[in-house]
Amino acid sequence: MRAVVQRVSSAAVVVDGEEVSRIGEGLAVLLGVTHGDGPAEAEKMASRLLKLRVFEDGDGRMNEALGDREILCVSQFTLYADTSSGNRPGFKDAASGEVAEPLYDQVCALLGARKGVFGADMQVEIAGNGPVTILIDV
Repeated sequence: MRAVVQRVSSAAVVVDGEEVSRIGEGLAVLLGVTHGDGPAEAEKMASRLLKLRVFEDGDGRMNEALGDREILCVSQFTLYADTSSGNRPGFKDAASGEVAEPLYDQVCALLGARKGVFGADMQVEIAGNGPVTILIDV
């Protein structure tokens, strides 16, 4: 399981011109699932995200975890793109929707996250704060 995490001042998901999710300050999480991932990886990912200390403390240092801030989690199979044999990415390392969707839902539930629409063509609006962007693999 892989996540690209951005610290944001706000983030939103729009599907077919309609806003389906929005958060204020917090984390935007783009989440990809690969073969062999299961509930244990989902639990580990959620735990890592909740404990990730990327918010400034009173001294201006990145030392605080999420706390009362929000999370927007978007499914992102393209995180497992393979471009090793050309310019057109292949996605053989991405799990099928039947495998990925319940694990995505599990991570979102454990995080108490707002969600995108699994498998939809989404417009994701991210107002980065920092910028702070971190890659997490579990």
